[in-house]
Amino acid sequence: MSDINTNQSYVAQGNDENKNYLLPLSAMTTLFFLWGFITVLNDVLIPRLKGVFDLNYTEAMMIQFCFFSAYFIVSLPAGALVKKLGYKNGVLTGLVVASIGCMLFYPAVVVHEYWLFLGALFVLASGITVLQVSANPYVAALGPAKTASSRLNLAQALNSLGTTVGPYVGGLLFFGTAGAMAAEAGAESVKVPYLMLAGALLTIAVVFAFLKLPTIESHSEEQDCKAKGHSLLTAPHLVMGVGAIFCYVGAEVAIGSFLVNYFAQPNIAGLEEHAAAKLISYYWGGAMVGRFIGSALLQKVAPSKALTFNALCIVALLTLTMSSSGNVAMWAVLAIGLFNSIMFPTIFSVAIEGLGSLTSKGSGWLCLAIVGGAIVPLIQGLCADSLNIQVSFIVPLVCYLYIAWYGLNVVNWANRWHNITK
Repeated sequence: MSDINTNQSYVAQGNDENKNYLLPLSAMTTLFFLWGFITVLNDVLIPRLKGVFDLNYTEAMMIQFCFFSAYFIVSLPAGALVKKLGYKNGVLTGLVVASIGCMLFYPAVVVHEYWLFLGALFVLASGITVLQVSANPYVAALGPAKTASSRLNLAQALNSLGTTVGPYVGGLLFFGTAGAMAAEAGAESVKVPYLMLAGALLTIAVVFAFLKLPTIESHSEEQDCKAKGHSLLTAPHLVMGVGAIFCYVGAEVAIGSFLVNYFAQPNIAGLEEHAAAKLISYYWGGAMVGRFIGSALLQKVAPSKALTFNALCIVALLTLTMSSSGNVAMWAVLAIGLFNSIMFPTIFSVAIEGLGSLTSKGSGWLCLAIVGGAIVPLIQGLCADSLNIQVSFIVPLVCYLYIAWYGLNVVNWANRWHNITK
């Protein structure tokens, strides 16, 4: 905790130059990359374990259910932890817990039980939840409030770099170059990759332990602010933002989770698993490109307008992929990644706007809503089992309609909160 007292010059006041925060911002972006890489491995892990344990779609989606349910269970305690210990110690805690989750894949492979894999994923996701609660508001606070969306989009672009290379690397490690290697190895193919991730997480934890990161006075418990004494339930832009995060994460994860199996359909692409896994990189790569573009455009375009526009574009693309076949259906669903790009950081930044000392608690609420990644894929899995995989994309379509509605109304909701806290 000694670094807090020796870095007061870094304290965010909302009008300092961004160059003051170059070092802490650079350090935080490594975390965004890493948890993006880890999270997207689930898209490749699902078809791998689906084949190993002979699962149906609903059972296979339990991977995402256990992973993202950790956000629901851990987010509020994580918010309290970060508020008490600070952002840096929150980061360290998250890294250590996530590394333990990765190491648990070893006994899961040895015992060869599906439920052990699910347990390991839950522990891994618990660590990432603490990282999310710590890192998102921290990056938003490192500079002027008016460019918070831009900074978060830039950090999320690095997250998308992780999600872009993740499926490609995961496809090679889990399925081999032609699928034969992993077919013989079975669940063994996932052991080494997760042990390597455990080592990387622990290494980064050691580096962060020696970094001197700034404290953020505007989020400290002791500081008086206009939001203090008010309930977050009276902040409609946050409350409705919780629903928007639920829908966005759920829809994005659901789409990514089904791509390998979707591209294997004869009327779509008829691809084998190892080839389909590589194509997922286009889905997440589009998000990466879009976030770099969005980081620049959001300095001139209102976040609410960008959010509404992108959500409506995705609704159109989902309608196209559901009503077509072949390359048209395949590339329509892959193009969704480009428009997904700005959604999470934009929703997050507009939802916590003006919360002051309630920011870490609000961040916990928003991270709580990431449980959408557990619920929505499961609903789509039920739909795919009862109908078919192509029709099941109506589930994320409904989610994006809600996000478009949120974008249309969030400015009015934020103004209402500002009037309450004057």
